Parts: sequence; C-alpha cells; structure tokens
Amino acid sequence: MKLTMKRLTTLVILLFSVALFAQSPDTFIKKTDAFLKANVSNGRVNYKAIKNNPAQLKELIELGKEVRVSASNPKEYQAFWINAYNIHVINGIVAKYPTKSPLDIKGFFDKTTRSVGGKDIVLNDIENKLLRAKFSKEARFHFVLVCAGLGCPPIIAEAYTPAKLEAQLQRQTEIALNNPNFIKAKGSKVQLSQIFEWYKGDFTQNGNEIDYINKFRKEAIPAKAKVSYYPYDWTLNDSK
Repeated sequence: MKLTMKRLTTLVILLFSVALFAQSPDTFIKKTDAFLKANVSNGRVNYKAIKNNPAQLKELIELGKEVRVSASNPKEYQAFWINAYNIHVINGIVAKYPTKSPLDIKGFFDKTTRSVGGKDIVLNDIENKLLRAKFSKEARFHFVLVCAGLGCPPIIAEAYTPAKLEAQLQRQTEIALNNPNFIKAKGSKVQLSQIFEWYKGDFTQNGNEIDYINKFRKEAIPAKAKVSYYPYDWTLNDSK
C-alpha cells in the first residue's frame, strides 16, 4: 500500500511539473508578432540584422520549446505551428547566413531537427504531419508557410493568431492567387507555381487546380485553360 501511494505521489508531482513548465502559445505569438514587425518588410526578411542582433530570435526559439498545443483547439494549434515553422525557417537561415538559398544548407527541411512544441522535429514534418495530415482539407496552409525562397508566397510582418487566423489564411491565399507573378495567366494558358504540382492532391479534392484557384480570383481563369508549372525560385528572400 505504501509503495502504491509513493508511486501515486510521484506521478502527481510529475504531472504537476509538466503542467507547470508547459506554456500556452500566447506569449510566443505576441513576441513573434513583434519580431516579424521589426525584421520583415515587403515579404522579405532582414537576415543580416537578425544575425547581428539575435537576442529576440533566441528568446523565441526558447519560448517555443515549452509551448504545448492540442489539435482539439484547431485555431490555436494551427496558429502556433504556422508561426513555429516560419520562425524556425528564419532561425535555420540565420545560423548559416550568409547563404544564397535554403537548399544550399544540407538537410534544411528534412534532416535538421528543430526543438519546438515539446517535440524534436524536422520542418517537413511540421508541414506534412502536424498540419496537412491533421487538417487535410485546408490547402491554404501553402500560402502561409514560408520556405525562405522567393518562389514561396511572401512572409508577412505579423504573427498568425487564433483569433485572426481564418481572415489571415483567406487574405494571404487571395493575395497569392491574384498575383500575376505567382499565377501567370495568359489567354488559354496558365502557368502555376510548382506548389500546385508538388501538392496537387491538396488542391484537387473538389475539382481541379483551376477550380480551386478561381475560388479566390478576382478575374477567373478559363476553365479549360492549359496548365503548366514554372520552375520554383529558391533564391533567398533576403531584404538586402
């Protein structure tokens, strides 16, 4: 009986300790917002300035380690992991800066482990396992997860928040899909970002790619337009 009580006491202490050190994402998101406002302009990141003064970024990385979110609260969960992905992309670039492209950093997306949200995880798994797999109908993730390349939709100078997430997802998707440099429509032909080629299944759940794009377009693309894909630009989204 004494042994059972001792184990129970140990378990209670352990659970209390986990609850004590695990944090909500509120502070992380608030500080992410301030960091992005200070270091992002016109869809580009001032990596040089961050490299020279990394205190804010280091604080965010440490804060992110202690955050715990649950998919049962989808807006909080999605907002945290979108911000976490974007911040860890920036952190990965700063660690190797100067560099011309994230692809010049070996294993950047699929090998290098990032410690965040109580997990040791690679960037690709944040995108594919924690977001796309759990919310398979939400293709708008592709317009807010920023890979540090100019071919990606632009990073914004604000954090994604649970309260504004729906509006932010909608806004960024509309911006991307109405950008003539992202969707290159001309007559009966349209060139799409390779995002649509790589993740075609995400965009064709209820029709084809043009059907999806036209839901967000001010000027619709002809339904029978011939689709092709232009090469992805992995040039670093540096503000210098």
